[in-house]
Amino acid sequence: MLFPKISSLIQGFPEIRGIRWFNLGIVLLMPAISGISLLTVTLHSQTMWFSAGYYVFSMLGITAGYHRLWSHRSYKASLPLQLVLLFGGTSAVQGSCLWWSKSHRSHHRYTDTDLDPYDSRRGLLWTHIGWLLFKSDLHSGTADISDLRKSRLIQFQHKWYFPLLLIFGFILPTLVPGFLWGDWIGGFCFAAALRLTVAHHSTFSINSIAHYLGSTSYDDRLSPRDHYLSAILTMGEGYHNFHHQFPMDYRNAYLWYQYDPTKWFIAFCGFIGLASHLQIFPSNEITKGALTMKLKKLKQLQDSVRWPTPVNELPIVTWDTFQEESETRVLIVVSGFIHDVSSFIDRHPGGVSLLIRSSGKDMTAAFFGGIYNHSNAAHNLLSMMRIGVLAGGVEMPADRAIPPSQQLYVAEKRRF
Repeated sequence: MLFPKISSLIQGFPEIRGIRWFNLGIVLLMPAISGISLLTVTLHSQTMWFSAGYYVFSMLGITAGYHRLWSHRSYKASLPLQLVLLFGGTSAVQGSCLWWSKSHRSHHRYTDTDLDPYDSRRGLLWTHIGWLLFKSDLHSGTADISDLRKSRLIQFQHKWYFPLLLIFGFILPTLVPGFLWGDWIGGFCFAAALRLTVAHHSTFSINSIAHYLGSTSYDDRLSPRDHYLSAILTMGEGYHNFHHQFPMDYRNAYLWYQYDPTKWFIAFCGFIGLASHLQIFPSNEITKGALTMKLKKLKQLQDSVRWPTPVNELPIVTWDTFQEESETRVLIVVSGFIHDVSSFIDRHPGGVSLLIRSSGKDMTAAFFGGIYNHSNAAHNLLSMMRIGVLAGGVEMPADRAIPPSQQLYVAEKRRF
């Protein structure tokens, strides 16, 4: 349930020690500029399409670059592709790749604990944006980023991150519309501010709603969930339960029809030679995870269903007692079990009189085709009416419970 958790969002906040002013400024100014611009600035079609394209550039920098390439090493990228993805990630203004990947690896290693930088137990507000805006006593767990520290490209971006974010986050998306079709204001308001607003909150939603909304398709011990809405917002990152189970897989969506454009982008780059060593988790193990959850849900359903009284808990009833009791209520014997069908006589499809005439009799042959070959539903319903086991009767498969004189007849009917 999503809404009960929303009611306790603030309770999960840790003790605040300070404010990250740069982050707060970006998070407040970009939506403010975007909102005012949508009301006061004309959105030209060229600027709209450029903003959309630049948004894809930024998001792929995060999803295919920061996340799947550098955080999880789910594939290898050529230098040209690395440059495109690194600058795309920079344009999203979400921190350097080194910082972003360290936080994300900590999140996977310590999911739903105090060492998880966006611990879902602290509520949607903290996981969505609080952990970015406020300083607290919480500290991310250690994560091995030695591979990233050895990368000259990652170190270069980390060292020069702020000049680079100004260039790719604000200056470039303003200059292109300004120089090419004279829309300087629109470039800044839409290609920069509005793009960043949407990109930020789309990405942040994976830390927040992707741990609250959706299904636990492969494992329900931790909070990550799969949801189509999250996938739409983040270019395929919304199959979060799958991702947490199989983080080294370059795909977030395992099934071909699931929405994951980042997966398609990486696969295309692999096809044209820009990417290689695309990691895929064994399908047999993925199927095991999915099957385990289905069996668990079936077990929960099974436990919610009422079943017949176990045979060893039924009383043993003699034939004479059975005859006596059938004078006061409608009792029949089927396959050695005594059934009280008194409450069902008015609903019996074959009519009231048929059951009344059958009281005190062994109706096994009639039930299994002598009069009518009853359905599975009829078998299930009848089993709920068991009240005893006929003394001298035996528990056996249905076919063998039919008198020998009727077995050939029933077998012939079942053939057809």
